[in-house]
Amino acid sequence: MTGKYDDMLRLPHHVSSRHPQMAPADRAAQFSPFAALTGFGAAIRETARQTESRRELDESEKAALNETLLRLQDCPPPRPAAAVTYFKPDERKEGGTYVTVTEPVRKLDPYELVLVLQSGAVIPIEDLYEIRFPV
Repeated sequence: MTGKYDDMLRLPHHVSSRHPQMAPADRAAQFSPFAALTGFGAAIRETARQTESRRELDESEKAALNETLLRLQDCPPPRPAAAVTYFKPDERKEGGTYVTVTEPVRKLDPYELVLVLQSGAVIPIEDLYEIRFPV
């Protein structure tokens, strides 16, 4: 079978003396897909991220937490370290996470209704879930 381009099929591959050859990785990048929907992957990951809903304390849990807060308020500084579990609302979507921090409580502000930890973290009392003192 003879064709129109048979004379060209047997020629050596041309290598330019002016232009250097492209690296194989750069050459392959020419054919890779591009991100037509910029930010779409991040939006999908954000939607898939799990959050917890805030759990409501029953009356006995509220009473126990209130009793612990009263004991904490009466305790003179320096206060012992406490394991404080509180609800931290998510900034981007509904819900949040429960965080437990173990450190001394600096002060309990009954006017602002916040608990201030030694590190300076301020926790609203309405977000408190549990306070435990290590034995």
